[in-house]
Amino acid sequence: MGVTNKHVLSAKTSRRKYLISTKMRVVRISCVGTRHLSPPSSARGCDAHSDDVSASSAGLINADAEDASCSSTPSWRIKKSLTCVCFNRKRAYERICSNLTPLQEERLKRLRKRMKNYFDASRPDHQDALRALWSATYPSEKLQDLISDQWKNMGWQGKDPSTDFRGAGFISLENLLFFAKTFSTSFQRLLKKQGGKRAAWEYPFAVAGVNITFMIMQMLDLEASKPRSFIRLVFLQMLSENEWAFDLLYCVAFVVMDKQWLDKNATYMEFNDVLRSTRGQLEKELMMDDVFRIEDMPSFSLLS
Repeated sequence: MGVTNKHVLSAKTSRRKYLISTKMRVVRISCVGTRHLSPPSSARGCDAHSDDVSASSAGLINADAEDASCSSTPSWRIKKSLTCVCFNRKRAYERICSNLTPLQEERLKRLRKRMKNYFDASRPDHQDALRALWSATYPSEKLQDLISDQWKNMGWQGKDPSTDFRGAGFISLENLLFFAKTFSTSFQRLLKKQGGKRAAWEYPFAVAGVNITFMIMQMLDLEASKPRSFIRLVFLQMLSENEWAFDLLYCVAFVVMDKQWLDKNATYMEFNDVLRSTRGQLEKELMMDDVFRIEDMPSFSLLS
């Protein structure tokens, strides 16, 4: 019996399912990362090898895309032994490389240092940061002490907020302070739980902020010695555009989380589910066409 179109289609479908289920191994590449390149006249690199490995859109590529080729319109597909990762964003040819530029290396180094900085209640600069957060949050109300029942109004678990920084460290305080100063209207709206139908048992604002910092750190996987997801490579490109990309992403994540909370009519016990769906939305937007900066993400428009 001859091979029919039905058999061919079935084989392609089975292969696609296998590719989607295959765990992606990040390829080490050596070229300098560049953006908005014009397709070269001859294929060198992207079509030089035939063995390909695919992953889901949350990982490195789109498994439904066509085969990548630098000599034509490239797709979200990566191949072994390549010198670069090429993909297509609305006819804009883009090449992202895992070898970092000097600027990316320096900014990643500083960001990693921030991520490893644990909160120390005995340090004067950390104490000052707490006072600054209080002043930015409640400008007309005087803080009585660094250990006070007043902190509970902000959504800390107890009267000593320093005990809640253990999960994400000092950077989570920096993120809250950045949010309060940069997007004060959105910060106050979420703090006061304004807008939408709210649950009787709401999420604690400040503790939720610490959890969001930790979630972003896990999603970007910046501590790993080798990149394990395409999301990380995309973010590093954004970091080269703006050193405050992590803090901006945090602000976007917070408003996305609150919107997910309202859309799901969630309660406190469902917070982890909301956080997971928030991460999924962020990953989806970071992989969207024409999203080259945090400001390009659709949910950035929720900030004010």
